[in-house]
Amino acid sequence: MNTVTDDDWRRPGPTPEQRRYDVYVGLATVVLALVSLTLARSTGAFLLGPPPSGPEQVFWTVAVTLPVIWRRRFPATTLLVVSVAFVAAQARSAPESQLSSWALFAALYSLGAWGPDRRLARRLRIGVIATMFAWLGIYYAVTIDRIPADAFDRAVGPVPPVLAAIVNGVLVNGLFFGFAYFFGETAWLAARRQHEVQARAEELRRSQAEVREHAVVGERVRIARELHDVVAHHVSVMGVQASAARRVLDKDPAKARTALGAIEETARTAVDELRRMLGLLRARDDRPDRADEPGPAAIDQVTAVVDRARQAGLRATLGVYGDRVPLPESVSQAVYRVVQEAVTNALKHAAGATALDVRIRYLAHEVEVDVTDDGRATRPANADGLGLVGMRERVATHGGALEVGPRAGGGWRVRARFPLPVAAGRPA
Repeated sequence: MNTVTDDDWRRPGPTPEQRRYDVYVGLATVVLALVSLTLARSTGAFLLGPPPSGPEQVFWTVAVTLPVIWRRRFPATTLLVVSVAFVAAQARSAPESQLSSWALFAALYSLGAWGPDRRLARRLRIGVIATMFAWLGIYYAVTIDRIPADAFDRAVGPVPPVLAAIVNGVLVNGLFFGFAYFFGETAWLAARRQHEVQARAEELRRSQAEVREHAVVGERVRIARELHDVVAHHVSVMGVQASAARRVLDKDPAKARTALGAIEETARTAVDELRRMLGLLRARDDRPDRADEPGPAAIDQVTAVVDRARQAGLRATLGVYGDRVPLPESVSQAVYRVVQEAVTNALKHAAGATALDVRIRYLAHEVEVDVTDDGRATRPANADGLGLVGMRERVATHGGALEVGPRAGGGWRVRARFPLPVAAGRPA
């Protein structure tokens, strides 16, 4: 994803809640400005000269502060109105200046933070700041001759009093306008970066969803191939048994009945396997890579997986409990895959693991796989990880249940239960 530039991105306008907040803040600013005007009139501190009439003072106070209500909705217009009213109020010697100055600061900041056209926002802010300094120069030029002769009688510094007053005013206003410009620009950059982070996060979520979908499809394709082989094996056996029954049907009816019974049992098994294939996606692949697939007796290969864990430095044990019964090939392969993935996770993601325990239990109507380790997870468990997706798909295909998570006493556990067909299971 390409990073947006200043001219490409436009900050979305304020939300209804933000607009309501601006109204409340603007009205509060007007009220406080009127209070400040009352206090200034009460003290008689008319620093800008003789003030105009009372109603005009109120008018200029409201004219400067009220536009703050629209500072985020119409930032450029707000800055222009506030700036013109501010200069006009000072030209008319309106005594209220504290809240009016902060209204000007808010307008400058808001255009920097919310201005949709960045070029216009920069030019307008620079123009307003330049105008304010020009007005400051005009003010000093007009009022310097009106300074009383005794105004600086107590001055003791090394800098000439008039020059000190001018430099002080320039520095204060420079900081004032500089901070307004800087904070506005910073707020806009922060909003843009937040937009980029959200856009990247959304892209990442979509990418992860696609990866999970591909993982599920890929796992189902692999399962479908395995089940295809299993069913093909059963159909081949049925063909052989049927041929044998046909040959001995007249000569040895007993052997023919035995062959027909085997055909019946094999057909039931094949139907069960076909039932598990429903809903699986079968990809077209003329030359599948089968190098990593175990043979039909996949559950017997669990020993090799445990041996590899020992070679990796773990104290790995394998226990088989209960009376072993023949498993359908698809169930046998699913058991093998679950053990293989659980052991791989223990080796890759369990920090400090020293022991690994693999248990296969043959119960009355199901076979259970239980893999535990004593390590600690190096990162939070990801329920949508590809390994867990594969295990979940395999277990769900056979109508089983999967439990994955930390153990109460420490370590990690993967436990899967696969229901056995009626022919394979034993009465309870």
